[in-house]
Formats: sequence, C-alpha cells, structure tokens
Amino acid sequence: MRVLYFGTYERDYPRNAQVISCLRRAGIEVVEHHVGVWEGKRDSWRAGPGTLGRLAAAELRLLRRPRADFDVLVVGYPGHLDLPAARRAAGDRPVVFNPLVSLADTFVADRGRFRTGSPAARTLEAIDRLAFRAADLVVADTEAHARHLAALAGLPAERVAVCFVGAEERLFRPGWAPEEPFTCLFVGKLIPLQGLETILAAARAVPELPFRIVGSGQLEPLLRARPANVEWIPWVEYERLSDELHRAGCALGIFGTSDKARRVIPNKAFQALACGTPLVTGDTPAARELLVDEESALLVPPGDPQALAAAIGRLAADTALAQRLGEGGPAAFREHASEDILGQCWRSVLERAQALRSQRR
Repeated sequence: MRVLYFGTYERDYPRNAQVISCLRRAGIEVVEHHVGVWEGKRDSWRAGPGTLGRLAAAELRLLRRPRADFDVLVVGYPGHLDLPAARRAAGDRPVVFNPLVSLADTFVADRGRFRTGSPAARTLEAIDRLAFRAADLVVADTEAHARHLAALAGLPAERVAVCFVGAEERLFRPGWAPEEPFTCLFVGKLIPLQGLETILAAARAVPELPFRIVGSGQLEPLLRARPANVEWIPWVEYERLSDELHRAGCALGIFGTSDKARRVIPNKAFQALACGTPLVTGDTPAARELLVDEESALLVPPGDPQALAAAIGRLAADTALAQRLGEGGPAAFREHASEDILGQCWRSVLERAQALRSQRR
C-alpha cells in the first residue's frame, strides 16, 4: 500500500513525524506532497498577513495534481484548509484527515481568542465541519476526542477512528536517571489547556522542590510573578527533550479544566512514558483511556494545585512509588502507544478508509 501524505502540514510537528514513522514501520510506503507554510514558527497558529498570504499561495499550489501514484491520501496537521485540494488530488481514492484539533475548540473554547457565537467563532466551526465532512475518515487522538469531533461535524461514529499520538522512539527511549535535587519538569506551549496557574500554585505550596518550566506562548505573563523555586526556559530543541526527561524527578502533564483538556492526551505525556519518567497529570476521561492511577502515572483532579503539590511531594519522598511508575509508564506505552502498535492502528485506519470509500462510490 502507498500513502500520499498531503498538505501544508508542519513537517516536524510530532504528530506528523510520528504518523509517517509508524506507517513506514508497518511496511507502508509513504510519499509526501508538502507545501510549507508553518515551518520555523514556534506558534504555528499565530497567523499574520504574511502567513495568510503564504497559506493562500500554498493552497493554490496544492490544487496541482500530484505526480506520485497512491492508494490513500492522508492530510496532516494543521490541514483544515487543505481538504478541498486534497479531495481534488485524491479523485476517487480515499481521503483520511489527521486534524489533531478542532479549530473552534482550540481558539474559542480553550484559548478564548474569540467569543462563543461571534462571527469568527462561527467561521471556525464551519471550517471544522466542512473539513471533517470532506474526508472519508477522520482520525482523532482519543476516544473522548473522537466523540466530540463526530458530534461537531454530524458524522456517524464509523467515520471517526482513533490512534493515540505516541512518541518518536528514535528520540524518546527508556533511560530515566533522575538527578539531585528532585525536579518537576513541565514542557509545552503556555496555553490554557496546560493549567499553568495550577502548576505555579502547586510550586508555591512546595517551595522546597524545584520546578523547571520549558515553553513559551499565550500565558507567559503569568511567569513574571513565578515563585523562586520555578525556573523558566522559553525554548529547548526538540532533539534535547529526552535529555530533560531522563534527568527530571517527574514530568508534568496537563491540568486545565476546559472541555478540551478532558478530551486529549498531549505529546509530552507519551514522551515521558516512553522515557520512563514518572508522570503526573490531570485525571480526565482521556487520560483514563491510557493510564492507571498509581500504576502508570499519578492522576490528580484538574485545576487542583493542592492535589498536584501532594502528588509531587509523594513522588519526591517515595522512591519505591517513583520506581513503580518508572516501570509502569513504559509498560503502558509499549502496550498501547509504541510505534509497532500505532503502525498497525494506522494500517487498519487506511484499510477502513478504503472500505468506506468503496461503499460511497
């Protein structure tokens, strides 16, 4: 089987790199038809006039039919605006959309960039619906997210599949060897989904424990009044993240209280599990699809800094617990989210898309 990975997707973004890696690992040939727009930007969605112009030009270039032959076309992330060109390129062949997010969910409900019901919000909702409906099969990252995307676009359940995000095993491998002092590591964009306020409040509750926050974004102003035990590093190269994880005492997931935060498992959670770093994250329906409290991670109520501080304090004081999570996390990763497992998941997605397309002919 040959797949055409198509669109203006961000080539180095973990979800895209991971999907392509998993497909190839499953014996599927992948060729790319990529027109770059987002590369070199830390915040891909901060679209000014220059970015919008490049995006418009890219969409025109995508309308040219690709030369490569293929069996299934996969639209990568971000790619909501690529679906008309993808549908044209695919002809009668199936189109699979790997959106990762809903635009309306991200910019309206989670980040609060636009007011619910505003013209901008309605426009984003319309783009979501049109993109999801144009694909033969949409792939979500959790069952909870799949249900949301299906409801948003009015799609039957059989047109939304699920494959976990996973982690690139060429970079994220077991090797956890925590350094002294015990340090809590947070990595990610500083957006509401992360629950940065909760993390900072937890840090204030355990001033004896160092916190290392790696990331930049919308909520940077909150860090101006960070407590003395919080170190902030705006950027670390992606290839060095595994080093950060290997020497951390624990890794922090997401603690936001939005509906989106309850539906997703972020890249960094899989990366921590793959490295064997004990993970502390919010106790959500999505997290429960992968994790078992006290076995593969410590799960705490989202938005509860006292519970987070207590969990971190337990890990710092209880080496047996940390060791148990350091073994249970990688075990959960191998069982549910390794590249071998996800490669087979994506192969089944492609076969399902072919079957759905044949039914619609």
